[in-house]
Amino acid sequence: MGKSGSGKSTLLSLISGIIKPDSGDITLNAVSYKTLQESQLNDFRATHIGFVFQNFHLVSYLNALENVMLPAKVCAIPNPKEKAIALLESVGLAHRLAHLPSELSGGEKQRVAIARALIHNPKIILADEPSGNLDEETGNAVMDMLFELIKTNGTTLILVTHSKDIAKRCEKTYELSQGNLT
Repeated sequence: MGKSGSGKSTLLSLISGIIKPDSGDITLNAVSYKTLQESQLNDFRATHIGFVFQNFHLVSYLNALENVMLPAKVCAIPNPKEKAIALLESVGLAHRLAHLPSELSGGEKQRVAIARALIHNPKIILADEPSGNLDEETGNAVMDMLFELIKTNGTTLILVTHSKDIAKRCEKTYELSQGNLT
């Protein structure tokens, strides 16, 4: 948690290796980011980290099924179509497989994004205000689904939120203020 501009999204970008720290090192799953070349870091990120963004970041010309399959194809995961269909079924979107993002509601787009984040069985999911663009009822439903899927899959979730109610659902809560994590 933290105020706007406190560095929450920057922290997620550091954890993901998208940006490099000014000093120090980041280690995930016993792998030091300092030891990796950029291409190795990209491969590591693609296989170990899933992302759920506030603005969904779905590819506009790909349907729901293709959006979920995209990381699986990049990571050469076997049977991506079957796995993507199963994930979309698990988020209640079996009837929307062929729909483009423009044909989906905000809650449906976020459920597609959650399925996409889980397709490669990442060790960790980084979620940046995943319910921030949704109305309260839809946001709560999406968060219920995300927490349940994380529990079922045994995935670690690092969640950035402004919502104290969502933060209370997490096992641990940290606050970012003036560059300090407490």
